[in-house]
Amino acid sequence: MSHVQNIKAASAVCYGRHEPDTRSPLIRKLEAFVFLSRQDRTALEQLSAGARLVEPRTDLQRDGEMATDAVLVLDGFACRYKHRVTGDRQILAYLLPGDLCDVDAPHLGRMDHAVGTLSTCLVARISRETLATLMAQQPTVARALRLAKLAEEATAREWLVNLGTRSAAERMSHLFCELLTRLEAVGLAEDDGCKLPITQLDLADTLGLSSVHVNRTLQELRSRGLVELRGRSLKLRDLPSVRALAEFSPAYLRPAH
Repeated sequence: MSHVQNIKAASAVCYGRHEPDTRSPLIRKLEAFVFLSRQDRTALEQLSAGARLVEPRTDLQRDGEMATDAVLVLDGFACRYKHRVTGDRQILAYLLPGDLCDVDAPHLGRMDHAVGTLSTCLVARISRETLATLMAQQPTVARALRLAKLAEEATAREWLVNLGTRSAAERMSHLFCELLTRLEAVGLAEDDGCKLPITQLDLADTLGLSSVHVNRTLQELRSRGLVELRGRSLKLRDLPSVRALAEFSPAYLRPAH
């Protein structure tokens, strides 16, 4: 079995799909920014070589380590996070299928945060040499990766606004809208619903709330007929109302180009 076939089979394991989507989430994501030629797509597919399944709650990059390579998430949920000396954790960003983490790894030196899996993930590690060669030989891919980085930076700004100015219900609604939009872009959401393989503790560490407050907020959104979260599945039952509550606009996820 080829590495591409292995990836497709493992993808089905991560998301429980009987017929896995055969299109690369990385290509889906980047094609939202630029037109990719067949040569571009072939080069991007090769980044998936050597992909492997990683168990939940596994560090892919540790705080303080030298950043020697990038991590491509092909399936599952991972995150950037920091721990305080007290042990409290703040999740800084979610890494979803199609996300290439730390493209600028050669310039980072030591990591100032950690990257870890939240669910079972399918990931590929990409050396700095491979990335440098790809971006030198495929300028369109380099441009797409730069636009993806700009979207990541815009997302970080939205998260700051979320934590600093929005209520608990608004924070949660905005996060759910963002995740749904990002997963739709790579073919992993439909009918206003998606897999959400994270815990309420993960949500608490993302939204700056206690686990009790997260549970109370979920109950509030459910009672209003807006959100349904069962097991590992999220359904936005009234998407226009959820977007209105969150003041959500997806424009920051697609920078002008």
